[in-house]
Amino acid sequence: MSQIEHLLGVQDEVGETPLWIPEERALYWIDMEGLRVHRLEPATGEHEVYEVDFPITALARRASGGWIAAAKTGVFLWDHRSGESSFLVDPEADHPDLRFNDGVIDRQGRFLLGTLNQKDLTAPDGALYRLDADGSIHKLDSGFATANGIGLSPDGRTLYFTDMFANRILAFDYDTAAGTVSGRRTFATVPADAGLPDGLIVDAEGFVWSAHWGGWKITRYDPDGAVEREVPMPVANPTCLAFGGGDLDELYVTSAWFMLSDEDRTAQPTAGDLFRIKTDVAGLAEPAFAG
Repeated sequence: MSQIEHLLGVQDEVGETPLWIPEERALYWIDMEGLRVHRLEPATGEHEVYEVDFPITALARRASGGWIAAAKTGVFLWDHRSGESSFLVDPEADHPDLRFNDGVIDRQGRFLLGTLNQKDLTAPDGALYRLDADGSIHKLDSGFATANGIGLSPDGRTLYFTDMFANRILAFDYDTAAGTVSGRRTFATVPADAGLPDGLIVDAEGFVWSAHWGGWKITRYDPDGAVEREVPMPVANPTCLAFGGGDLDELYVTSAWFMLSDEDRTAQPTAGDLFRIKTDVAGLAEPAFAG
């Protein structure tokens, strides 16, 4: 595994949800608090920034073109070229303290999303939802203290789910036909001195990678939940992960300066920037939303 490369200085307040688009050879990611979406072609260095007028928290592509986005105010369709967006649904509209956070597309093209209580991140008010291609949304489970990174095993039958302020990653059996979960269990517990589990991704070998907010590192867990390796980071708050590159063996890592003091930001001048790590394993191509 190679050294960590400081790839691009973007100073995102909260960089999130990097996503590699193979046909474009480009990486997209968001600045959740900065109301912008980035696009980078690593081979050429071409970097574009799209300003958005709604607070995106997770981004995924649509099979029909364009994007589907979870946001603090619901789920939207969005086109990065025109800038146009349209509201789809918000199952928490009657609960203004609750909002969406991270999300991922399952192998069947459905959007899996988690929620949190933005007034009290430690409150067990978060839930896991599934948005189908027909626009219907379904609550799958609840009781999470800030739902965060979500990932699926290579066969799509195990769902990994970050219960951030409970300092744990959960695993569920995932019914790929019905899109339902069962068998909730603790996959890995993160020690208090190792930060909080944040973004999550699963590689082609079925190992789970988790970024540690406040923990200065990334951890790779084997399918049984044992720590296989730890990757120290030059910033306290690595946030999310994506495999990219021609062979999907480059790990892209977003980060954040949110909640850092002026002294901490001086000590971490690359906090909020984009990093890349050449790995000895490959990732999986991310599916697109079927709607």
